Amino acid sequence: MLCLLLRVLCTLVFHILRCLLAIHMGKYLLHRALQSSHSLKIIHFLVKTQPSTIRRSGDRVLWDIVLHHGQLRAPSQPKTTLPKITLDPWLQQAARLMQILHPVLESKTFSFSRPAQRHPRFHQGVFQQGHSLLQTRQPNLRPRRHSLQNAYCRKACSMVDMLIIKLALHQLPRHQLQMMRKRRRRMRKQPLTAPLPPAVLLLCPTALMLWKVGAIQVTRWTRFLSTSSPAPALSVPQAAKPAKPFGYGYPILQPGYQNVGLSSGVQTSNPAYSGFQQFAQQYPGMNQLSSSLSGLSLQHSSQQPESLRPVNLTQDRNILPVTPVLAPVPNLSSDLRKLNCNPDSFRCTLTNIPQTQALLNKAKLPLGLLLHPFRDLTQLPVITSSTIVRCRSCRTYINPFVSFIDQRRWKCNLCYRVNDVPEEFMYNPLTRSYGEPHKRPEVQNSTVEFIASSDYMLRPPQPAVYLFVLDVSHNALEAGYLTIVCQSLLENLDKLPGDSRTRIGFITFDSTVHFYNLQEGLSQPQMLIVSDIDDIFLPTPDSLLVNLHESKELIKDLLNALPNMFTYTRETHSALGPALQAAFKLMSPTGGRVSVFQTQLPSLGAGLLQSREDPNQRSSTKVVQHLGPATDFYKKLALDCSGQQTAVDLFLLSSQYSDLASLACMSKYSAGCIYYYPSFHHTHNPSQAEKLQKDLKRYLTRKIGFEAVMRIRCTKGLSIHTFHGNFFVRSTDLLSLANINPDAGFAVQMSIEENLTDTSLVCFQTALLYTSSKGERRIRVHTLCLPVVSSLADVYAGVDVQAAICLLANMAVDRSISSSLSDARDALVNAVVDSLSAYSQTSSTSQQSALIAPTSLKLFPLYVLALLKQKAFRTGTSTRLDDRVFAMCQMKCQPLVHLMKIIHPNLYRIDKLTDEGAIHINDRIVPQPPLQKLSAEKLTREGAFLMDAGSIIYIWIGKSCENNFLKDVLGYPNYASLPQKLTHLPELDTLSSERTRSFLSWLRDNRPLCPVLHVVKDESPAKTDFFQHLVEDRTEAAFSYYEFLLHVQQQICK
Repeated sequence: MLCLLLRVLCTLVFHILRCLLAIHMGKYLLHRALQSSHSLKIIHFLVKTQPSTIRRSGDRVLWDIVLHHGQLRAPSQPKTTLPKITLDPWLQQAARLMQILHPVLESKTFSFSRPAQRHPRFHQGVFQQGHSLLQTRQPNLRPRRHSLQNAYCRKACSMVDMLIIKLALHQLPRHQLQMMRKRRRRMRKQPLTAPLPPAVLLLCPTALMLWKVGAIQVTRWTRFLSTSSPAPALSVPQAAKPAKPFGYGYPILQPGYQNVGLSSGVQTSNPAYSGFQQFAQQYPGMNQLSSSLSGLSLQHSSQQPESLRPVNLTQDRNILPVTPVLAPVPNLSSDLRKLNCNPDSFRCTLTNIPQTQALLNKAKLPLGLLLHPFRDLTQLPVITSSTIVRCRSCRTYINPFVSFIDQRRWKCNLCYRVNDVPEEFMYNPLTRSYGEPHKRPEVQNSTVEFIASSDYMLRPPQPAVYLFVLDVSHNALEAGYLTIVCQSLLENLDKLPGDSRTRIGFITFDSTVHFYNLQEGLSQPQMLIVSDIDDIFLPTPDSLLVNLHESKELIKDLLNALPNMFTYTRETHSALGPALQAAFKLMSPTGGRVSVFQTQLPSLGAGLLQSREDPNQRSSTKVVQHLGPATDFYKKLALDCSGQQTAVDLFLLSSQYSDLASLACMSKYSAGCIYYYPSFHHTHNPSQAEKLQKDLKRYLTRKIGFEAVMRIRCTKGLSIHTFHGNFFVRSTDLLSLANINPDAGFAVQMSIEENLTDTSLVCFQTALLYTSSKGERRIRVHTLCLPVVSSLADVYAGVDVQAAICLLANMAVDRSISSSLSDARDALVNAVVDSLSAYSQTSSTSQQSALIAPTSLKLFPLYVLALLKQKAFRTGTSTRLDDRVFAMCQMKCQPLVHLMKIIHPNLYRIDKLTDEGAIHINDRIVPQPPLQKLSAEKLTREGAFLMDAGSIIYIWIGKSCENNFLKDVLGYPNYASLPQKLTHLPELDTLSSERTRSFLSWLRDNRPLCPVLHVVKDESPAKTDFFQHLVEDRTEAAFSYYEFLLHVQQQICK
């Protein structure tokens, strides 16, 4: 016992001596160091080793401190009774240091453990560093001696806090110190009114805490010192300005700067194994201290990432890049970046997730996800293991971003639960090794597909079932679509996805409903007519859906006969509703896909519709009516179909109003697709006929998933509250998809329910469970990882402007239907105004009258203007109601990469194509001409320009275009010989023709909708449609791009 007491006594004596040494030696050395050229390095080191304390006690008001008249004063005291305190040079440096402290304190890259603040090496390093400075320069100012106030001593949490408070008190005049000593007794009950330099708050966590609780008061500076220029003379009075919002005027370091600033003593672990595991912590010795301090410089504070570079939108008119805009890369380590999900499948509107909802609200930016979950992939790891490893709590699938505590346990990256590793998961089938679960393909790929077991089935996997419901009224036969559909089916019958169980059926309708018996053994198809459309029934339920392989000959006979069976019909009515009711009854036992072809307004039976369009209101600039359905019949039918795992796809081939707003509900709520062909006629409009043929080829042969469900999970603290797309929401986060196809896109809106202060990364995971056409139950999983930031500037730096505009388009469609089109347009404009206004309040630019945006948002106003000029939202231009509704449907279900071409087309000059910068695809050289801005000023009559507008591709030929190009590419000797309607490029044996066709073919690849080609002459009437896509030019009812910028600037200045 005596030995123990002696040991404790020796330890206490040792710590007391060390504390005395720190107080008496450290204050002198640090005071001198702060006056030297290395002061910023030492201050940065102090902040680096205590970020957690400073973050917990930090306050946004801290960053609003500025200089005022070269003097400091307490705001609560009258100005006449305050002592004047001249700013010493070290305080001027501290003011400049404020510009780099904010990202350092807000970043979690410098998160050291708390014991590091009390470790002897920390103080020893500070002392030795100060001692080396004293050897090079003798002090010319000796600090004044005085007693430290008891209020500070009791609340000081570390040696460094006391040293810095003493150092700050040394800056006070002698008479001010005497006044403070006289008031020592009252200080315990009253706040300290003696003003302290604001730099104390930057350097000392304890002083910051005392200031927050009112124990001390700090001055405010009303002038900001910029790092890009020398400090201004402090003796020049400056008028006081109103305080700016949090973060105003403070340039932020590059996100990668914090990563390279770690000392060499910090080691990382293998991210493929450890996932979210923190860096290994080591206390910095003298070598590490010197190396870390030597790499610190003020020059870093003036550097900004390219995404934050301010752009004056009203002056920099040519902001459109010459190459397609790529998705921003999240600020992750290189290993995590390689493992992250492909942005074409899964991307977020913000690649830097705000730490709090308040920070997100302050940025005025939308937070959401854009998904393309069933996209065609060339490489997809398929896991055939019988054990699918998932979190026991949140049911997250194991992914590259989980943490392996050891070989037997892993930590979920969404809910942080620790789970056991199954025995089977210990074996790696790729390397045929045991004991390396972190090398399994599930943990090495963010997109994988599992072969599901029977646990994921409510019933045996259904077969592929296809039912075609065809309009055979007089209007349909006049359009001539039936021949194209039957011919396409004959050509692709063997390519329909499925297996030996695949079934198929046909229903036709006019004023009655016709069924076709294709049972094996019949010599020819039998047509069964049901005229009682008010009480529809199935005449022979067992023989209307037949096996494709067993009845293939009968099916071919029917497809050959159908176009001529109704040639002489005069039936003008359409009983679409009863035909759909019959299709539902026929498909209910199995589920599958119903393909409906309609050419006019339904006029008989259930679901009949009346014309609601007023042609005189197509150009209205005020109210656009009838964007919602006229009846809920089609929605209810779709919900019934979805419950029976049946999706309805609509092909509307109409030359007149057909109320697509009502008919589209059959596809929206059953996870179907909508195809629209306005003014369709097989001879009068051959381009539409060709488009239908190519669309059908893609539609009939693309892969398909049946009886699917999709769930999106996210890290704890985030929540999903709104879904966009074609589906039925079965529960709060489960989407019911009767069918899923590779051309379907989805969007979700998110919010931050709980602060994300305890994590540096967040993850999102989408799981799509479906039945393949071969009868396999599969699960496709995508996982996305993004960093968490606490700086407003970092939020702006990570904006994915294309994802944001697509999410806003989905939100605007909902607003148009639920409220009005004018409200949706106003909301889009306000999105630009709010985001740029919020940025202007945080930027340090001196151009207050200019419209400034960060590089990450420089295309935001342009994209919003382009969206306002699309058919879905434009006003003042003649737009058919069905055209407008279809455009809105496209906004809701198209994947991002295709939707962006519709919103903002790509314009290229093609009369001078070269191989410079060309890409090689499958032994084919594809030229890559630069992008042109969508303005007529970029068009020249001596050239030829190609515009890719998504569903339409225009080639505009200038009046003075070179004859060589016309001859080599179009096959015509001169401009006068070009026909008015040209929809094909001839295959000519010339270099120009080969380059142009190669480029055009590359643009058309992998499109959900085959684009129609229109060759437009300069003087052709068709050029009106082409010029409507030049969104930067002014129209009669819409701003030009420059006018829109001025309008936004005016709204911001209000």
